[in-house]
Amino acid sequence: MTDSSHEKYKGPVVMRRSQVDGTTTDRRLLDSRGPSDWVHTDPWRVLRIQAEFIEGFGALAELGPAIACFGSSRTKPDDATYAIGEEVGRKLTAAGFAVITGGGPGTMEAVNKGASEAGGISVGLGIELPFESGLNAWVDVGINFRYFFARKTMFVKYSQGFIVLPGGLGTLDELFEALTLVQTQKVTSFPLLLIGTDYWQGMIDWLRDRALVHGTISQSDVDMLQLTDDVDHAVQLMVEARARRQSEAMTP
Repeated sequence: MTDSSHEKYKGPVVMRRSQVDGTTTDRRLLDSRGPSDWVHTDPWRVLRIQAEFIEGFGALAELGPAIACFGSSRTKPDDATYAIGEEVGRKLTAAGFAVITGGGPGTMEAVNKGASEAGGISVGLGIELPFESGLNAWVDVGINFRYFFARKTMFVKYSQGFIVLPGGLGTLDELFEALTLVQTQKVTSFPLLLIGTDYWQGMIDWLRDRALVHGTISQSDVDMLQLTDDVDHAVQLMVEARARRQSEAMTP
């Protein structure tokens, strides 16, 4: 049996036991400290980055309509949010969508499990981290990335909408990056659903009562976020958005 606490994925490479290092590829790329000889290695890093994009594009090019689902890796199987994640995966599958998660444990695992058990396409986009290892067992199509920015590109490129369950810093990062891309018109607008009113309402209130009042965001920015506790409602909004995209694609 492999002790998963001593296992780490670095892109497609797996390291176990004494070979597990304490750093990440992203950190080495972004860390400017140390000898200047790192400058001479960056051109080679570009090739590795290019390879990650090629692998991602190749694996997901024929995926079809998909929804990205985000949430905490710390959610336990006996948590109510885990059950909601499974329901999201099942119902998105029933509606004809693939699901894309970060491939990790917790809520991500729950969504992948719900989709896989329902016979859907369950995708996991993993990332090299010092404290998580590999993809969860319910990922049917999985890619491990070294670089966050390559991974994030795959989420945005191959998803028609985001469903966001309760999560921490990584979930917030993915959510606000998506909001920024829509706000700046870097991507076509797509639905952003937050599931869990008790969890997310305080953030919505802060955006409306602080950021909006201070003029640092506009009302349309707040309106991009939709909040619900109803999984059926969330899935229906994704179905309606898909229908609009198909209609627009057929319009001369």
